[in-house]
Amino acid sequence: MIKIHRALISCWDKTGLENLCKTLIRFNIEIISSSGTGEYLKKYDIPIIAVEKITGFPEVLDGRVKTLHPAIHAGILANQSVEHKKDLQKIGASPIQLVVVNLYPFVEKAVKEDLSREKAIEYIDVGGPAMLRAAAKNFQNVVPLYHPSHYDEVIELLSGNQGQIPVEYSRERAGDIFFYTAWYDGQIQKYFQHQDSENERLPQREALFLEKKEELRYGENPHQAGGFYQPVLEPVAGQPADPSPEGYGPQGEEQPTGTKLYTGGFGAQAGMAALEQLWGKKLSFNNYMDVNAAYQLVLEFSDPAVVIIKHMNPCGAAINTDNLAEAFQKALRGDAQSAFGGIVAFNRTVDPQTATAVSEIFLECIIAPGFESSALEILQRKKNLRLLKLDPDNANGNTREIRSVSGAYLIQETDRIEENPENWEVVTETKPAPAMLNDLDFVWKVCKHVKSNAIVIGKELEVYGVGAGQMSRVDSVEIAVSKAKKAGRQLKNIVLASDAFFPFRDGIDRAAEAGVTAVIQPGGSIRDKEVVLAANEHNLVMLFTGIRHFRH
Repeated sequence: MIKIHRALISCWDKTGLENLCKTLIRFNIEIISSSGTGEYLKKYDIPIIAVEKITGFPEVLDGRVKTLHPAIHAGILANQSVEHKKDLQKIGASPIQLVVVNLYPFVEKAVKEDLSREKAIEYIDVGGPAMLRAAAKNFQNVVPLYHPSHYDEVIELLSGNQGQIPVEYSRERAGDIFFYTAWYDGQIQKYFQHQDSENERLPQREALFLEKKEELRYGENPHQAGGFYQPVLEPVAGQPADPSPEGYGPQGEEQPTGTKLYTGGFGAQAGMAALEQLWGKKLSFNNYMDVNAAYQLVLEFSDPAVVIIKHMNPCGAAINTDNLAEAFQKALRGDAQSAFGGIVAFNRTVDPQTATAVSEIFLECIIAPGFESSALEILQRKKNLRLLKLDPDNANGNTREIRSVSGAYLIQETDRIEENPENWEVVTETKPAPAMLNDLDFVWKVCKHVKSNAIVIGKELEVYGVGAGQMSRVDSVEIAVSKAKKAGRQLKNIVLASDAFFPFRDGIDRAAEAGVTAVIQPGGSIRDKEVVLAANEHNLVMLFTGIRHFRH
């Protein structure tokens, strides 16, 4: 146990301080306070000892320096050894057993208010992190606190232990604080880096601060642990106010209580972090991956669309401007067998007719911008079906993707390039009709979301077959054709998309043989002339996009 005799308090956010300090006084604990916090506590008749009285020096440099003094830091860092006690006596300092500090709101002031750099640096806390880190380092003798959400716990512990705090609790808070101060510094670094390199597409340094939102049943496989992490917006999630200290910015700054600090790391929660689950059991690791893949694909389309995903690949997709239920039936025809146990994504609110059609097969998850109440009633009859809602405006949460490899990470921009079909090049003698162009645009967007080597064939804004993840592109063609034939499709006047160039003409020969009449691909192979010649021999239309969409 840590017996509390003296507390040092310096807080920008005053939420709950009066209750905490009244408890400290009840146990005859001395309170050392900085000027702003001291003035606040005096309103509640709480006696304090001013920092200047401990240090023997007034605040200087417009409040930048006040607690950076041996009488403060030695009191925080001292342990119970004889040598430390002698050193404290030598400089006239006394041990401090409780440090309550929260930091100046740099992000809210510097970022959200878009201050100039000269003004922004006045909101960088120096003394606060130093005191917190010192207390956290000495957690066996000092209890460090940085957030109002912990005050009730401390009040309860003090009351139940005659003014003492368990060391185990202090150690837990120390771990929080080292994360918090690292996060705080990370936001400052991100601000400076953003200002210095606004035109750079990828930052020179990337600091990740993630919080586990959910413990998953397991990872990709049952023997693997899995968790769902989201970017840290606030060091203590879900609290009404974020920590921040007073006195480290311009003098005379108003210091309100309960300040809501915007700390989004330059943005609010988005993407899967903004997902709302309306029904069903917890999502698994694979569910999150598949749901994200499905929604990212369906949002490629502005018209009412449906996508069915299985193991990160679309096995069906369709557009129908008049009827969402019919769009689902068309998507299901893409590969009804593979759709069993799959993920369905809609880019429109699910209506009762669509809900009835969807409920006729077994699915893991449905994600949509919303569900009509009667549609929810229909779908909630299936207890194992997960129903997920995500505002399309919040769906694209990442501008960069982070993948882990052994001992390192790969970071890239997300594949969200805007493409204009008017810039695509027709490289064959036969030219496409407008309806064919619409189909080519459709299968091209689907193909972008298929694992490489990727081939998608379709017609009339409907996927007929998908060949995914093959080592040979001609094998992907074979699989896509085979899927379409197995579904009983009439392979006539169909179109084909390839995520990358055809290295040989064999893929084109096989596609033409199957009934393909138009192909869209990036081009760029050393054998492009040979491939285009093959397309002309078969009287095919071929378009080069000039853009590749590998997906690993």
